[in-house]
Amino acid sequence: MSLRVAAPRVEDAEALADLHLDVWEEAYAGLMPASVFEERRARRDERVASWRTIIASGSSDNLLAWSSDGTLVGFSSTSTGRDDPADGLPALELMALYVRASVYGTGVGHALLTAALGSRDAYLWVLDGNARAIGFYERQGFAFDGVTKVEDVGVERRMVRSSSMMG
Repeated sequence: MSLRVAAPRVEDAEALADLHLDVWEEAYAGLMPASVFEERRARRDERVASWRTIIASGSSDNLLAWSSDGTLVGFSSTSTGRDDPADGLPALELMALYVRASVYGTGVGHALLTAALGSRDAYLWVLDGNARAIGFYERQGFAFDGVTKVEDVGVERRMVRSSSMMG
């Protein structure tokens, strides 16, 4: 698949918000109640405004993946970790990596992950039971470190990719 990965522009906020709504439903169907998706869709305008602010402020590093026909097919977000690095956690957090179900298995996720992280150590949170994502991250060198947290949408498990863990 021909792909263009680039930083978002403020004018991409609407397409990014719509993509974010769609990929959540595709990734989490069966793992979250439908009411979660309905509530997120009801707040679409707020989400567009939020993405505009995030992009304009540069508060996180975001990348968008566009197919050759100009369709937005995925995105990633990274930032200096929100968790305490005192326990040896890498400083870089992969906060989001989503691709449309229509491009699963085509390399879009890998291209975004490579562009966002390269080979750097990082960590992420993955929704318990999200077998597709867990398998993908394990293939990219991430492993569970035993830390979990309970969020409104379910239990999240932390995965870490660290050269010191692989050593």
